[in-house]
Amino acid sequence: MIKKLACPWPNNLMARKIMIAEDDPFVMDIYNTKLGASGFEVISAVNGLEAVKKLRDEGVRPDMILLDIMMPYMDGLQVLHEIKSIDGVKDIPVILLTNLSQKEQIDEAMGLGAVDYLIKSHFTPSEVLEKINEHLKPEEK
Repeated sequence: MIKKLACPWPNNLMARKIMIAEDDPFVMDIYNTKLGASGFEVISAVNGLEAVKKLRDEGVRPDMILLDIMMPYMDGLQVLHEIKSIDGVKDIPVILLTNLSQKEQIDEAMGLGAVDYLIKSHFTPSEVLEKINEHLKPEEK
């Protein structure tokens, strides 16, 4: 017997898209699983450069971006700065999900336009999901 999962959005709407830029495969897998099971389409980027390439060159348009700070090639703050300069992308809400808890990084991220700054060790995936839902634009909920 096939069990049909309840769909969290009306049948006439597409799944909301969340981009995750995270270089740790274990963390990426946890959030891919949690968000996918919650009805989101997940777009993965294994580093900051890949995230920017997908947004700028490939025209990817998620409803929200989860962004790590410590990543190879381009860190999350550099990515956030780039995101805010791309038309059609700059208004996408960005949540920083990182292990860095220094006030300077938090202030810089919020000053660059992040909607939230979450320290990985302080939030469960379910709590991160709650934050995502809090920050999604009303027309996207």
